[in-house]
Amino acid sequence: MMSSSLLLAACSKPRENVWQGYVEGEYVTISASQSGRLDRLSVARGQQVSVGAALFALESGDETAARQQALRQLQSAEAQLTDIQSGKRPQEISVTQAQLLQAQAMAKKAQVQLARDESQFQVGGIAKQQLDDSRATAETTAAQVRQWQSQLAVDRLPNRDAQIRAQQEQVAASQAALAQAEWRLDQKTVSATRTGLVFDTLYREGEWVAAGNPVVRMLPPENVKIRFFVPEPVLGKLKLNQTVTLYCDGCPADLPASISYIATDAEFTPSIIYSNESRAKLVYMIEAHPSMTDAPKLHPGQPLEVSLP
Repeated sequence: MMSSSLLLAACSKPRENVWQGYVEGEYVTISASQSGRLDRLSVARGQQVSVGAALFALESGDETAARQQALRQLQSAEAQLTDIQSGKRPQEISVTQAQLLQAQAMAKKAQVQLARDESQFQVGGIAKQQLDDSRATAETTAAQVRQWQSQLAVDRLPNRDAQIRAQQEQVAASQAALAQAEWRLDQKTVSATRTGLVFDTLYREGEWVAAGNPVVRMLPPENVKIRFFVPEPVLGKLKLNQTVTLYCDGCPADLPASISYIATDAEFTPSIIYSNESRAKLVYMIEAHPSMTDAPKLHPGQPLEVSLP
């Protein structure tokens, strides 16, 4: 019967090509481009979030009002452009036509009165002053007829191209102002652009957050990496994209990882001339990334062992 010490030796992993390492995370800090009071914090430390999940929101009263103002200005500019492009409305043309008819009637009456006064003046029935008054009235009413005829012709014409182009530019400027106001409003609500772990929250609701200050620290799974160190004689066995195996306490199974970086400089240089014995004291940092599925199982700072499969 095999002794317990022999059983332990048989079950233990070989120590050759096994190196000590640890988990490291490259954190992503999430902030807002605008300042404001933190009105809503939608996540907590340790929470896993997906793309599009709401993270936090800042007060947005001023930005909401600015957007409404920009929207009203755009609607006004578009209404003015439509009015300019359509010219005078039929009701307005009808008013001008009525004014013209009234002027024509008055001019006709004035001409009849002038003809009557001229006949009376020939026989000495009226004074010269009365005839002059009749002539002036006839000329005035005739001028009014010509005025309203010209106004009616103008009302029936479309507006000038230059005026339409100027109003189109005003509409474009109002659209740009609205887009800017909407962008500023959108910046007050921040959502996750990547899947990951909420590692920490740096503000509490009600606190003032300056523009650009991080509010949430996240750790996406692709930013989890393994760092370990190998002696100089082993360096030649490793290459980029090579698979290594991770062993850690509490891990359900051995996890694979892919080498993503091999340092070119030694982390430690002995203070003696190189020899076959001293070369083993040189260590080089290696980085490897686990799969996206296995990354959430690892935690920054966690010690582990790395070996070749």
